[in-house]
Amino acid sequence: MKLRIATRRSNLALVQTRWVGAQLQGHFPDLSVEEVHVKTKGDRIQDRPLALVGGKGLFVSEVEAVVVRGEADFAVHSLKDVPGDVPLAEGLGILSVPVREDPRDVLVTVDGTDLASLKRGAKIGTTSRRRVVQLHRQRPDLCFVPLRGNIETRLRKLHEGQCDAIVLAAAGLARTGVLAQTPHVVLPTDLCLPAVGQGALAIEGPLANESLCMQLKSIEDPTARIQITAERAMLQKLEGNCHSSIAGHASAADGRLQLDAMVASYDGDQMLSAMSDIYLDLGSPDAMKIAHRLGEEVADHLLSEGAHDLIEQAELAAVRNQLISN
Repeated sequence: MKLRIATRRSNLALVQTRWVGAQLQGHFPDLSVEEVHVKTKGDRIQDRPLALVGGKGLFVSEVEAVVVRGEADFAVHSLKDVPGDVPLAEGLGILSVPVREDPRDVLVTVDGTDLASLKRGAKIGTTSRRRVVQLHRQRPDLCFVPLRGNIETRLRKLHEGQCDAIVLAAAGLARTGVLAQTPHVVLPTDLCLPAVGQGALAIEGPLANESLCMQLKSIEDPTARIQITAERAMLQKLEGNCHSSIAGHASAADGRLQLDAMVASYDGDQMLSAMSDIYLDLGSPDAMKIAHRLGEEVADHLLSEGAHDLIEQAELAAVRNQLISN
């Protein structure tokens, strides 16, 4: 039996895809795996922030299209790249969410300096508005500069002196085996709340393929699925987009599911936070509904505080900045 997996061609994407393939082969020893490589528009355009060329969906839509055309059986995505405001292609769904890596961000420097110890006016490389607005509140003196490219390119730019520090997802560094050998400081969630879905993988495929669904369910992690269900329900209720400064982190412990969320204006001058938790039995048949309800509850609280206006203003500010830069 052979399964074809659609994936981007970056080192991280290939590492993730090969990990998924290995996990499946652990359950089905006779399975062979073929990679179907896709170079997306998001990979080709490296000189502009993602939000200015179409958002994170640029990393997903073209890979998804390969599955729609029947050229691959399923696709592996970084879940944080799967937009919350755009539905998946008709007939496709997230069939499996494997065990989640550390969802937090890390500050990377050449010598492991922490955020408080960075020199005044230090240049921080990141194109994420979510990271910029949260770190700026801790250190208003820092200068944030755009940074695109894969992990290897970003680390090279750091060591070339283009930045004094860069901010990356811990998960990507861990999966590629770089984290242990890279001087870094993990940013706690109360300082820098992660992106929705960060650290998780989304395996997307046709919902009608019962055999494939069964195979992929063998590597599903119930806790990760519950967490991302709450986070994405919150994001979808907010109608967030690639211009929005939105963060969401769900954690499950001691029989409770907690969701922390943040929405900020484009410049970070205004920031809203919300948190709620609920008793949740992971084995309950209603667990997914409960997680989804928690996400919507947190979103409703943020909306009642004015989140919609902040999101709308952020989109207008991003468009205005794009026009100025052009």
